[in-house]
Amino acid sequence: MVDRRRIALVEPGVPAAPVEHHCGSLDDPAAARLVAEVRASALRATSASLDELARSLPGRLASVSLRAWPLDFPDDVAVQRRPPYQSRADSVMYCQVLAECAHDRGWEVHLFSVRDVRAQAGKVLGERAGDVLGGQRAALGPPWTKDHVIAFAATIAAS
Repeated sequence: MVDRRRIALVEPGVPAAPVEHHCGSLDDPAAARLVAEVRASALRATSASLDELARSLPGRLASVSLRAWPLDFPDDVAVQRRPPYQSRADSVMYCQVLAECAHDRGWEVHLFSVRDVRAQAGKVLGERAGDVLGGQRAALGPPWTKDHVIAFAATIAAS
């Protein structure tokens, strides 16, 4: 089953990109407080979204596939505010929150590299790779973007 729904990862009214868009004018302690508030909101919103997703599916959700983040990505918000980390800090936080919430539910978490995931899915699918990865747009209809193909390939590679 393919499900393309969007889920809330942060509560309404909370800045979605605190490091990239909202910490520039704050000192380090204020920026760290803002990021902590957004992360707490993300945990609540993501948890609720994943619970709703799981309730709405006909079967048990067993795993999620998430874009891998650097294992040495800094936790210190003062460091995250500076290049090269600033542009990735928010997305890394959301991936980490999703992984934490999935683990809390007993779901496996598969991390993938965007650069390698299509080739990994191709190894699983063999000669059918082009038809399967490319044919979903015709089968499901738009939207079927590059991001959808990557997510679908990640799911196949995880299997």
